[in-house]
Amino acid sequence: MASPTSNLSRKELAIKDLVAEIARALVDHPEGVQVRAVEGSHVTVLELKTHPEDLGKVIGRQGRTAEAIRTLLSAAGMKLHKRYTLEILDED
Repeated sequence: MASPTSNLSRKELAIKDLVAEIARALVDHPEGVQVRAVEGSHVTVLELKTHPEDLGKVIGRQGRTAEAIRTLLSAAGMKLHKRYTLEILDED
């Protein structure tokens, strides 16, 4: 069975890696950062998971850090003519 990221292009993988590197730079537990790309018909959703203690660091005060990452995704997506969204997943 193919993984959800197996049909991503090299540039799309670079965007996924960009999100992962930004998140790793922000958190105390960089080994806990995981980014998974889920291809949709019109948009690619990047799901970001972090160590539970680091969740607030990637969201930021009033969501400003998460919004900044989403802005970078939007700008990078325009270059590739694709839409990307960021979902920050909470471990339940």
